[in-house]
Amino acid sequence: MSIFKRRHFKYDIIIWAVRWYCKYGISYHDLEEMLSERGIQVDHCTIYRWVQFYAPKILDKLKWYWKPTRGYSWRVDETYIKVKGKWIYLYRALDQAGNTIDFFLSTTRNSNAAKRFLSKALSSIPAYCRPKTINTDKNPAYGKAINELKLAGKCPPDLEHRQVKYLNNLIESDHGKLKRLIDPTLGFKSMKTAFATIKGFELMCIFKKGRFDAWKYGQGILGEINIITHNLLAL
Repeated sequence: MSIFKRRHFKYDIIIWAVRWYCKYGISYHDLEEMLSERGIQVDHCTIYRWVQFYAPKILDKLKWYWKPTRGYSWRVDETYIKVKGKWIYLYRALDQAGNTIDFFLSTTRNSNAAKRFLSKALSSIPAYCRPKTINTDKNPAYGKAINELKLAGKCPPDLEHRQVKYLNNLIESDHGKLKRLIDPTLGFKSMKTAFATIKGFELMCIFKKGRFDAWKYGQGILGEINIITHNLLAL
């Protein structure tokens, strides 16, 4: 239980707070008040530090549960979030079933950013899980990035790049679900805090997509809590 060592609150309260913040799209002040109603006096700044520290660790620890085992077709797109008053690009990739593949924050929207993201996504999964097709919007940066990755041997040479608009309706709809969690933050203060928090948001979206259902053993929300608690206590 070293990951919770020297904390002033028990691990179940910390997990409770981090999970609620990342799942329900509420502010730190609202969560502070909700915990206070339950007799738990904790400052919103403390909850913020918990999210920054534990959310990335939960996502990394549970990676083997949610990473897709097949990759026939990917939907790749970027959306916008605000960091320090400026719009930043959040690159995301889903498979054809809507399962999350990977995500990446970038200050730029060009072929180099697209290449870094696709390289990261492709290297995060085994070779046999890599897609046969990648569908994007009409942004020419993706085509250039995919060609460069083929030349570098980082993606299959027969990978097909599609630019069919309606096929990306899936990921555009998924952006909206994620934005409903991001909007209450009213913008992030730095790229580091933005990426750490989004890791928690993405993880809870993955739970909602049913990627962990096989390990919940029919326990619903309790099963979700047990998966997170068990894996964090193992760190």
